[in-house]
Amino acid sequence: MSDTETRPPAADAGNGLKRNAIGTGGIAFLVISAAAPLTVMAGVAPVAIGIGGIGAPMGYVTAGAVLLVFAIAFMAMTKHVKAAGGFYTYITLALGKTVGLASAILAIVSYNCLQIGVYGLFAVQTQAMLKTLFGLDVPWPAVALGAIALVWLLGYRGIDVGAKVLGVLLVAETAILAVMGAAILARGGASGISFSSFSPDHAFTPGVLAILAICFAAFMGFESTVLYRREARNPDRSVPRATYVAVGFMSVFYAFIVWTVIQAYGDGDVVAAAGELADGMFFATINHYVGPWAETVMYVLIVTSVYASQLAFHNAINRYVYMLAKDGVLPAFLGKTHPKYQSPHRAGQVQTILAAAVISVCAILGADPYQQLLIWVNTPGIVGIVALQGLVSVAAFIYLRRNPAAVTHRLMIPLSIASAVLLFGVVALIAINIELLTFADALTNSILLLITPVVFLTGLLVARSLRKNRPHVFTRIGSFETHDS
Repeated sequence: MSDTETRPPAADAGNGLKRNAIGTGGIAFLVISAAAPLTVMAGVAPVAIGIGGIGAPMGYVTAGAVLLVFAIAFMAMTKHVKAAGGFYTYITLALGKTVGLASAILAIVSYNCLQIGVYGLFAVQTQAMLKTLFGLDVPWPAVALGAIALVWLLGYRGIDVGAKVLGVLLVAETAILAVMGAAILARGGASGISFSSFSPDHAFTPGVLAILAICFAAFMGFESTVLYRREARNPDRSVPRATYVAVGFMSVFYAFIVWTVIQAYGDGDVVAAAGELADGMFFATINHYVGPWAETVMYVLIVTSVYASQLAFHNAINRYVYMLAKDGVLPAFLGKTHPKYQSPHRAGQVQTILAAAVISVCAILGADPYQQLLIWVNTPGIVGIVALQGLVSVAAFIYLRRNPAAVTHRLMIPLSIASAVLLFGVVALIAINIELLTFADALTNSILLLITPVVFLTGLLVARSLRKNRPHVFTRIGSFETHDS
């Protein structure tokens, strides 16, 4: 049997994910929530402004444009890949089961790095909120462990419940940012409204190039739309729509919000303000332009924003684990769904235990929840996901070349090539500018960068071992339902 041959997994009646549970809006809420718009704006955008200057908004526009090119190439395969294995399935279909399984393992590790690392941010933001509003000083491990329990609970209840909660939280966090932006513009900013951020002199500087890693990190999770194919209503339409909505919304919204904050301080003073205020910049801004009540609301909503991100990543991880279990790669019990909620609850339990174990070890070792847990743990996740996006672009190119009927526009193949080049270029930029993400020493940065290739190589070795020693499992790799070619 060839390395690219597909075989549908055995039917498992009565033990599958919930069908027709979410539509375009629900999927979009899930993936935009994973990116945590309020968190990446209030927590990270000041760093982008400090390094990229007033051209920082163009960093988000550039990242959005590259990911839109990726989405076009990615979605070109969607109607022809009747499966819900995410990157795993797409890469397997075009590049073979060995590379596909390595990609699945890398995806699970990368998403876990993103999800578990962000518990550090949740703990820090919740501590700040509780102290500011109620004068309480709660240990960060207790906050993080409490969040893990809440994430598990909603993940356990099923994707439709999670999507509804995420929808409410996402509307609230984007609304508070929109209110701030509108207030800044209504008052004319610090010294009038300027569009210098978008002029070539400021938009294409070395500083903007340096912050691309930060800007791409703000989109993490949007690509997971395809993971919800089996639970989507009319997936051939809802999955692509949700993908384009997510990319388009985030790129425009991020650029708009960062631009309005620049107006709040003026082109000449905003860089100094970003350095002085750091992660308090957005809170000070909304206090000044909207009022103290809005600052209080933002403190609360940034906590719910991080929680929404945690839940979205938790759902994505569970579906990767579920698919690998259904394919026989992971233990069969992880491929079971809840009899009532039809959620991959056992995969969720394992992910919850892993997160709790990592948080506990960090607490025992006295790790800093922001620097060591958030930044250091997140960085390999960012590198891994962008690298996988590049690999999916290569897969799209190969698939479209093999299947001319899938090419509905003459630009699809060139766009898939361009997407691969751009995304692997972004990986290189992240590696070159990694100190901007980690603020760590050279040895630590080297270790963080090596995690992605080491995990991928390990996945290749596991796949080769399965092919030799468990061929019946190897033939099932890919999580295919059907395959239209």
